Amino acid sequence: MRSPPSAAARRLEAERLTDDEIERSIDETLACRPAGTPLWIFAYGSLMWNPGFAFVAKHVATVYGFHRSFGLWSRINRGTPERPGLVLTLSRGGSCRGLLLRPTASLSRKELTALWRREMSLRSYEPRWLDCHAGAGRIPALGFVANPSCSGHGGRLPVETVVEALATARGRGGSNAEYLFQTQSVLEAHGIRDERVRRLAERVKAVLERR
Repeated sequence: MRSPPSAAARRLEAERLTDDEIERSIDETLACRPAGTPLWIFAYGSLMWNPGFAFVAKHVATVYGFHRSFGLWSRINRGTPERPGLVLTLSRGGSCRGLLLRPTASLSRKELTALWRREMSLRSYEPRWLDCHAGAGRIPALGFVANPSCSGHGGRLPVETVVEALATARGRGGSNAEYLFQTQSVLEAHGIRDERVRRLAERVKAVLERR
């Protein structure tokens, strides 16, 4: 017999956006899209290697005013409510290099809803239109930035706390270490240098080797 959900799991479930709230968020976000521009999505974490939609163009781009940060507790995909992992978000300050993805013209509402459920269901992120710099051009793109008011927001955490979570947590989507190493791999494959991610990967590898 399956054990009843823990108190932490019940609190997590209570935070979920309803179907109507997700649909309303999509509509409100798309209504603010800059006129006359195709839809681009700025990927800086798992969307870089697993976007969940087909795309016809990809560029390395930089967003200013935000940086890539392991500042969001993951209590489903890369951890559990009792032992959360950490995933990436865009936090205020600095800059972030990532990938601009242009979905196919046939991107469906169903695919958009799946993207929102993945990023927004626990109110973890806020959808924003970001000014992305790609070469000499500037392209407005949809990005998901940190929502400081969500319960999973970790903010600035001691590096020891981050390393411990990345090295030990596991959730529905796999291990937290795998998430880190995939991020490092795709960044390197596109010539994107992120010293924070590189140093974390080195430390987590060392912890795993010792264990």
